[in-house]
Amino acid sequence: MTIGPSSRARSFSSAAARYADHRPSYPPELLDALEELAGFALASARVADVGAGTGIATTLLHARGARVVAVEPGEGMAAEFRRRNPRVPLVRGDGNRLPFVTGSVDLLTYAQSWHCTDPARSVPEALRVLRPGGALAVWSNDPDVQVGWIADQQERIEKSFGPGWYINERARSQDGLAFATRLLRWSRRIPIDAHLAKLSTHSLFLVGHPGTEAFLAAERERLRVLFPAGELEEHYVVDLSLAVRPGHRRP
Repeated sequence: MTIGPSSRARSFSSAAARYADHRPSYPPELLDALEELAGFALASARVADVGAGTGIATTLLHARGARVVAVEPGEGMAAEFRRRNPRVPLVRGDGNRLPFVTGSVDLLTYAQSWHCTDPARSVPEALRVLRPGGALAVWSNDPDVQVGWIADQQERIEKSFGPGWYINERARSQDGLAFATRLLRWSRRIPIDAHLAKLSTHSLFLVGHPGTEAFLAAERERLRVLFPAGELEEHYVVDLSLAVRPGHRRP
């Protein structure tokens, strides 16, 4: 089963509040890695967070001192973003046609949103709006399938609904951009019901695919047996790719 970008966008927009409540954030090490690979500090940097959604990544960039602007195409996501981040500017747009002047941005970030772009258009747009020495960062926050119970759950989902339900995205080298990569493992401890609520925010479950409600109910019973205390530890791998636009860096 494959879910197209338009269906994903509609499903996310219709459940923006649930998405914001239950999707995980990112570890502080991600921002450290961004600064290390980009070669400049986030504080006072001009950052555009593209496909910002409800602002999970934008909030972290703002707290780090970046002068961040969120870019979000979806009406529902944009409304939820504004509700939760009233002091952070937001513009409607997408990565294929960025609403910024040439050479005006230090850092472009795509937190689990690069797959919504057409690289034939989004890469030239990144090169256009980034200043020389600016950086394009793309990352995803993927379940760590090296952990046994997570691998088993992934296998059950694919057995029930087929592959393609979860996107592991990484930007590949393109003309004018060469990407360095970094993998960051982290975890969070949450109640079983919170984990299932997070699972339900993925597009497979949001679009009402037949059998998803029964799957989540059965999964709750399995996890209660596996974790009798009622809590589990979700393990993730942040897969970061970053490319620096050729040219002189800003002093």
